Amino acid sequence: MTKVTVVGAGNVGATCADVLAYREIAEEIVLVDIKEGVAEGKALDIWQKAPINVYDSRTVGSTNDYTKTADSDVVVITSGLPRKPGMTRDDLIETNAGIVKSVTEQVVKHSPNAIIIVVSNPLDVMTYQAHITSKLPKTKVMGMAGILDTARYRAFIAEELNISPKEIQAILMGGHGDTMVPLPRYTTVAGIPVTELIEKSKLDAIIERTKFGGGELVKLMGTSAWYAPGSAAAQMVESIVKNQKRVFPVCIKLDGEYGIDDCYLGVPVILGKNGIEKVLELELNKEEKDLLEESRNHVKEVMSVLDKISQK
Repeated sequence: MTKVTVVGAGNVGATCADVLAYREIAEEIVLVDIKEGVAEGKALDIWQKAPINVYDSRTVGSTNDYTKTADSDVVVITSGLPRKPGMTRDDLIETNAGIVKSVTEQVVKHSPNAIIIVVSNPLDVMTYQAHITSKLPKTKVMGMAGILDTARYRAFIAEELNISPKEIQAILMGGHGDTMVPLPRYTTVAGIPVTELIEKSKLDAIIERTKFGGGELVKLMGTSAWYAPGSAAAQMVESIVKNQKRVFPVCIKLDGEYGIDDCYLGVPVILGKNGIEKVLELELNKEEKDLLEESRNHVKEVMSVLDKISQK
């Protein structure tokens, strides 16, 4: 039986669980949350629409009882607090690292063979925390950011060209946020390079909008996005559970790939039943390499904040 756990039943976690159920990606989906009754309520709500949307996946909720998550094939971690007014980045890292650490310990205790997908922010450094806590091979611990970032990028391109988003393929690399590395050379519309269809100034504007895509939504709603992030995490789960071997940009620990060591960055990978089946190394030009190096420096700086916190 295929079993997937989603830790954190907030908007992102609940959306992820809903997509997993609706698409029948797993036979059992367990939602876990620290807040009494929330996971149980949302799991029950998703289960009650199974007769309407016609699916068999069973959703189960739990308030902090990880025994219900035992023997999960994949665990998605969405737990963590959003940044509040007056909170420094370091405060956010310290708070969320503590949450991700304790969640990962519980996950590994009950599902030692699970593949872990981290969605908690700051994404790259939370993937680092989950990896060092779990002690799992790097192929089994990864962060979801690239799929969300490319989805935003592709949605904006589809809008600009007034075409179906289904036709657009793209890869982004680097950290999650304003140091991401978009790759227009590897962006195509039904196989046609996007640079032939959109002039450089308009493409640059789309790239800028993509970099700050999360912030745009926070300004509009006063809170972070959830439909696209939750769906992106579910898409990663699907590729793993069904061994689809799809190519996605995913945050993992680099050990020499792209000439980068000991840093958690988004790179294109093949995602299958073993987790990261292979890291794809693209031939980057000088400008792209420089942008990736800038992204690496930023992520390493944030990783060092976590290292200092861990040494306290």
